[in-house]
Amino acid sequence: MPPIPGSGLAKGLAVTLRTMTKRAHTAQYPEVQPELPPRSRGVIGLFEENCTVCMLCARECPDWCIYIDSHKETVPAAAPGGRERSRNVLDRFAIDFSLCMYCGICIEVCPFDALFWSPEFEYAETDIHDLTHERDKLREWMWTVPAPPALDPAAEEPKEVAAARKAVEKAEAAAATARAAAETPPGTPPTTTPEADA
Repeated sequence: MPPIPGSGLAKGLAVTLRTMTKRAHTAQYPEVQPELPPRSRGVIGLFEENCTVCMLCARECPDWCIYIDSHKETVPAAAPGGRERSRNVLDRFAIDFSLCMYCGICIEVCPFDALFWSPEFEYAETDIHDLTHERDKLREWMWTVPAPPALDPAAEEPKEVAAARKAVEKAEAAAATARAAAETPPGTPPTTTPEADA
């Protein structure tokens, strides 16, 4: 059956009339700040101490909006007879937010946790050149990065934590055995503990 002429117009007017009778919910921004979700993507903060100038973020960025400059420094040998090492020193780390599409690839590929999302979004500028944030500005955004969410108390213990805990317990047991052996007078037969028998 063909549609009745004017039915689309009638539906549109019905939606308009329903909307006119409802009260508007206007957010009084900027006096009232919006409540953002915990994983909002606002701006990227740089934790400079963790950056090793591996260039992964710049290489993986689809927009090529990350600019990194560095130089190599020679580190003297840690022990006598050792050899000198060279390390990269960060000279410039900048992100052009006029090009950034907020995909988060740079944060995901960083192996040393040097980049973080901040929920801050109020960094509009009148000049497009001011949207290129250098490392000192990116460092300031780090103070606005929220703390990570707490772990689920019912979650399974991470393997790394379990392995570290077992290693500490083993070292403590060995130290206790060594102390007991040192306190035992010579000629006394050694005593075994249930842990040692197990």
